[in-house]
Amino acid sequence: MDARDLLPMGEISRRSGFAASAIRYYEAEGLIEAHRSGGGQRRFERSVLRRLAFIRAASNVGLTIEEIREELARLPGNRTPTKADWHRISQHWRRRLDDQIAALERLKGGLDSCIGCGCLSLRSCAFSNAGDWAAERGPGAQLLPDTLRKPHPTRRGSSS
Repeated sequence: MDARDLLPMGEISRRSGFAASAIRYYEAEGLIEAHRSGGGQRRFERSVLRRLAFIRAASNVGLTIEEIREELARLPGNRTPTKADWHRISQHWRRRLDDQIAALERLKGGLDSCIGCGCLSLRSCAFSNAGDWAAERGPGAQLLPDTLRKPHPTRRGSSS
């Protein structure tokens, strides 16, 4: 590989739109690879830009880091997705998006009465929590559809 085919961190960050810290995180998580210069600086193959675009798209769909890792691991030779790969993977994402859209429609229909917070002060709640049974499930908006509940940002597996 020609050294001219390797891009420095700043160029990858600028072109991908990811902060350098996010790029280092994805490298640490094994989603992308970097080479080191003689001075120890990270250098990335151009294909990393496509992988980062893939990561961005997957994150926007709501996939966690673990799910993104699984999708990338399904690619032969750990390569960047081809059109055929993208079609196969996007079919899975379409189902996920359909589930999220349906959950959002249910939420939209119930917004006039409740946002699923578990509050007992409303007389009529689309996400009824009679007897405050949701309190045993934990903190947060327990009555939101699961597809709309994101992992806590400080817990491993978050999609942030």
